[in-house]
Amino acid sequence: MTGPAEPVTRGYAWLVFALSFGLLLSDYMSRQVLNAVFPLLKADWMLSDAQLGSLSGIVALMVGLLTVPLSLLADRWGRVRSLVLAAVVWSLATLGCAVSAGYGQMFLGRFMVGVGEAAYGSVGIAVVLSVFPVGLRATLSGAFIAGGAFGSVLGVSIGGVVSQHLGWRWTFGVMGLFGLALAAVYGVVVTERKLAAAGVERGAAPGTAGSVRSLLPRLFSSVSVLCAYVGSGLQMFLAMALLAWMPSFLDRSYGLAPAGAGLAAGAFAVITGIGMIGGGLVCDRLGRGNRHLKWTVAIVCSAGSLILLTAGFHLPPGTPQLVLVGIGTLLSNATAGPAAAMVASLTPAAVAATAMATLTLANSLLGLAPGPAVTGLLADRMGLHAALGVIPLVSLAAGLAFALGRRHYDQGLVSASARARRKTELPT
Repeated sequence: MTGPAEPVTRGYAWLVFALSFGLLLSDYMSRQVLNAVFPLLKADWMLSDAQLGSLSGIVALMVGLLTVPLSLLADRWGRVRSLVLAAVVWSLATLGCAVSAGYGQMFLGRFMVGVGEAAYGSVGIAVVLSVFPVGLRATLSGAFIAGGAFGSVLGVSIGGVVSQHLGWRWTFGVMGLFGLALAAVYGVVVTERKLAAAGVERGAAPGTAGSVRSLLPRLFSSVSVLCAYVGSGLQMFLAMALLAWMPSFLDRSYGLAPAGAGLAAGAFAVITGIGMIGGGLVCDRLGRGNRHLKWTVAIVCSAGSLILLTAGFHLPPGTPQLVLVGIGTLLSNATAGPAAAMVASLTPAAVAATAMATLTLANSLLGLAPGPAVTGLLADRMGLHAALGVIPLVSLAAGLAFALGRRHYDQGLVSASARARRKTELPT
């Protein structure tokens, strides 16, 4: 029989963040490392571009399909156990890719990578938010989500170096072993008992029981939370379109060779990640005195990205264009932290992972999937430069969604508070 749970110390909370962030890096490194070895796989196995694309797309597909159901299971089964199991699955699957004998085995390995990664982001951020004060939600959310951008850059960069010196199989092997090592450390250091202490203090224990019928409606219970989902997804559309097409833009408009264009595009990816962290930090600082200012930060970032990117892509190639596009890129996904903080404040803590999974799903359906594809369709009709000058218009819709959410925020908070109060007043 175990004793009472000890309160979570500040140092332990930051250790949980560091380990969770490290696993997120592993997540995206395992996901994106494939891009670094495309030429080698194509040459070794004589694969078509469609087959190469399917090896990448199957991961995103499984993440989109399984994020919500697996996050809901994690809320009920235990978040730490779910995170460790997820990391083990994607790491072993990545090792399986290293020993694949052909396209079919590689496709199966990538399929399982997607299964393992499906709920990590949403469950991981729920664990992080559970051990920190409410006033740091936006900062931590932005910093955590930014790990995806940093992990993508690391996966491609490290993958390229390892494949050049040791071959493509070792590229997958290194990523898989890194993930397994982190999962082992995480499982030892982060415990359900410690998180339960934080959950009791904040009014929610991981694994709280409840029927699916009673939990799911709370994820869509107010105008404000719906607006947070939509605004975040639309800004993700812009950010992902920029990340996907920036190498081609730099190649076509500035004449950079593929290696140089990829390196420069990586710098823009890092700028996106810095913007996510900065947006969350500013949101938390300003929101201490006036909670509505958190929405204002998201509105300003949407408006800023709209103005700067539209102006930048309408300029001819040169330093002024790169400066405007760089600042616009910084703001393009700086709404990620504020949006996650709004969702956390408007939904029950008992289903925090499921709420973040719903946000992830909105980001995927409104941003990750259509952003690069729609930009490509527009580029076929009007040219890439012109297409990139048009897509910032989605920020107008995102800003309007955030403005509507701000208007109804108090009503949403009152409704969430009333539901929580009724729950605590129920007889046991």
